[in-house]
Amino acid sequence: MLLFDRRTGPDLGDAAPVYPERDVPAWYRDAKFGVFVHWGLYSVPAWATPHTPGHHVPTELEFSHHQYAEWYANTVRIDGSPTRAHHEAAYGVGASYEDFADGWTTGAFDPAALVRLFADSGARYIVPTAKHHDGFCLWDTATTGFNSVRRGPGRDLVAEFADATRRAGLKYGLYYSGALDWHVSDFPPIRSLTELFTFRRNDPAFARYCFDQAAELVERFAPDVLWNDIDWPDAAKSADVPYGLAALFDAYYATVPEGVVNDRWGVPHLGYRTREYRTEEDIQHGVWEATRGIGRSFGHNRAEDDRHLAGTTDLVHLLADTVAKNGNLLLNIGLRADGSAPPEQVERLRGLGEWLARDGIAVYGTRPWRRHAEPVGDPVRYTTSPDGTLHVIMLDPAAGALRLPGDLPGTGLRWYGEPAEADATGAIEVPGRLRGESAAVLTIEGGAV
Repeated sequence: MLLFDRRTGPDLGDAAPVYPERDVPAWYRDAKFGVFVHWGLYSVPAWATPHTPGHHVPTELEFSHHQYAEWYANTVRIDGSPTRAHHEAAYGVGASYEDFADGWTTGAFDPAALVRLFADSGARYIVPTAKHHDGFCLWDTATTGFNSVRRGPGRDLVAEFADATRRAGLKYGLYYSGALDWHVSDFPPIRSLTELFTFRRNDPAFARYCFDQAAELVERFAPDVLWNDIDWPDAAKSADVPYGLAALFDAYYATVPEGVVNDRWGVPHLGYRTREYRTEEDIQHGVWEATRGIGRSFGHNRAEDDRHLAGTTDLVHLLADTVAKNGNLLLNIGLRADGSAPPEQVERLRGLGEWLARDGIAVYGTRPWRRHAEPVGDPVRYTTSPDGTLHVIMLDPAAGALRLPGDLPGTGLRWYGEPAEADATGAIEVPGRLRGESAAVLTIEGGAV
């Protein structure tokens, strides 16, 4: 993962392929909430410079002081970086990142239990990492021996996750790093955004390597979401190569007719747009996805503590805000190296699940209303159901009362099935049992019309 993404590839002129026009599948639009899982070789050192919310890191230090633990293999190579200092103190001068592969064990990995946790949190789809920028593959690939079956774990982790997810009835996606693979590249460490797009391979051999790996993932696992990161090798972006992106997309949609892709391929074709640790200001015409970690890193970062983690109320509000603007939330949990989930992140997932178990009617299967919020007044978010019900998600139920704007009807009001009505001043009292919740939902029958 990275805070930046690029959506335009090279100017191919007449060689530009024609990509299919596709609507975002209904299942994805209805799902609203998914769990991202970052787990890989970087989970062994599990360290990055912790960034507290609101703390500004100068642009020139963004890569040397990278907050993402999954970038460890790059950051450790930067002279003077905190990660280099940590690495040498913990593992010795000259210790190789790739040597972590042989010592990586996954004895606590219970995919069925993890999927139950994610389902209980309210997630409708799961997207684990198949290969991150370090090039270590978590499935039994024929393309490289640098994978979790032939090294360290001795397990096909992608397959185990896929089986557990499908058994639970959830949708299964896969993350793949298309532009960066430090294991098969020979560049200096990336120190800037400019180098992010210059220190990467674009040659035909690497394009074929990526195609073969992605094709394996499609053929073996038929992922409902194909989530690419950063970009794709430029050599695969013309129309006349059999290992091009157009051929990959054709194979993918033939295998998964209801599949969907994101926007990080470096070509005009996309399913939905992504926003990383960012949001949209208003309702979007196209479907989009907000993604972030529960902490400030996607990969597990043992240097983080509660100061760096979003609280349950923050996550409930983020989900409500995202859905009100026509988006989905893909919330990440970073597993420890052994495959266990950090308790402090589990606690927040369970809290979000408890809210969704009660108030999911305002989230699942909904669509945006004519506005997502009010410019002044009570902090609320709006969603609508197909039957015309308007959901008013009150973000501050502790205030005790909600005052509806004048263009909303004052009849057909209910708090979780309990009838409600406005008093003489127009205020609607929040039941006492709801005032301590992260958010409370008032439904208005026919209010979306």
